[in-house]
Amino acid sequence: MVSDWSQPSKNVCVIGAGPSGLVAARELRKEGHNVVVFEQSHDVGGQWLYDPNVEVEDPLGRETSLNVHSSIYASLRLTSPREIMGFTDFPFLVKKGRDMRRFPGHGELLMYLSDFCAFFGLREMIRFNTKVEYVGMLDYGEFGKDLRWVVRSKEKKCEKMVEEVFDAVVVATGHYSKPRLPSIRGMEAWKRKQMHSHVYRVPEPFRNEVVVVVGNSLSGQDISMELVDVAKDIYLSAKSTDVSEGLSRVISKHENLHLCPQIDSLQEDGRIVFVDGTWVIADTIIYCTGYSYSFPFLDTKGIVVVDDDRVGPLYEHTFPPTLAPSLSFIGIPRKLIGFPFFESQAKWIAQLLSGKRALPSWDEMMKSIKEFYLSRDVAGVPKHNTHDIACFEYCDKYGDNVGFPHLEEWRKELCKSALTNADANLETYRDSYDDHELLQVAHQSPHFTQLEVESIPM
Repeated sequence: MVSDWSQPSKNVCVIGAGPSGLVAARELRKEGHNVVVFEQSHDVGGQWLYDPNVEVEDPLGRETSLNVHSSIYASLRLTSPREIMGFTDFPFLVKKGRDMRRFPGHGELLMYLSDFCAFFGLREMIRFNTKVEYVGMLDYGEFGKDLRWVVRSKEKKCEKMVEEVFDAVVVATGHYSKPRLPSIRGMEAWKRKQMHSHVYRVPEPFRNEVVVVVGNSLSGQDISMELVDVAKDIYLSAKSTDVSEGLSRVISKHENLHLCPQIDSLQEDGRIVFVDGTWVIADTIIYCTGYSYSFPFLDTKGIVVVDDDRVGPLYEHTFPPTLAPSLSFIGIPRKLIGFPFFESQAKWIAQLLSGKRALPSWDEMMKSIKEFYLSRDVAGVPKHNTHDIACFEYCDKYGDNVGFPHLEEWRKELCKSALTNADANLETYRDSYDDHELLQVAHQSPHFTQLEVESIPM
């Protein structure tokens, strides 16, 4: 909805300097807002800022807060080709002397984000090594009218808490840091090593061990394949033993990699019993079971809650109707082409705060949310998968709210091609592919012909 009047610039707090927070900062500044980005780490990148330090009190992340934000392991490479990564006006180009592969390692994407910061001059807005401890409402009027926010932050190695007031807060903290764990009988009594993939970095500590990897998602597959060269045996426990052709092919190649059903129980003597009655004695269990949404700093008096990983109520996964647009979330949706979607979210948030656009009424937003929840329930989608999109059409529809261009067809086709290749050739798809015609179309698009990007220092 387009508005016909503008508002004075706002003082806006962005929490997090990962991809979603960085593009939010850029779009907010474009609209003339005063922006402060709080980043708890020493550099930009968020999840892509690799940290080898995984010294935590509880490697399952249950009782204690994890000091390490990133879940990236040392060998991780992108699962999508670089051509579909990157923001629409800043392509993820190959740079000589760097990782020039189509599916580069995580370090190359971090350098891309650093390039993005340099090109748009974003670092001056970021307070590094500063953790947000509390965000709460200051002046709560009717349906969020004239609402402002108290933000308390603390710089690392500094005891003093700093309190500031902002007109708006954009939460861009990501969703790959708080481990989501299964509930398994005997889990608390099992005395051997248990850990979540959040704290996995390299395979060497598991040399000659028997390891059970729980979950055959991308991280479960990657870690299992990495362990075959060092572990005695790896048992990949999956909800279904009906797996992709690519995974079946990998398992058939390695005598020490076994596919198993779900775990039924853990026994004090070290046994892991599966639902089909079979069992193994293992040294370590690695849970590759995903992540939960968590906003421990945010106090909305119960207006926004996380219920089994459904963050809500949120209109279009972004705005809590009662508190919008002064509070927004960017980067909540999963299973989509992330960077362009974050960009469209950022533009919408920035233009709402400047008054260029307006949200529907509270009633209309709540009706939309209820209809969406109902559609997910009817489709049999578990509540914890509420924000899994996996739909190009939704991304296009979302962009219409702010005049953001629809995803180019080549992007969609390259994404599908990567998924298909991964299913068929799990070990080789990053280095062997047959989509040269699509690549040619991609590299001829305006997205890849902006020469000014080449001016960034190597």
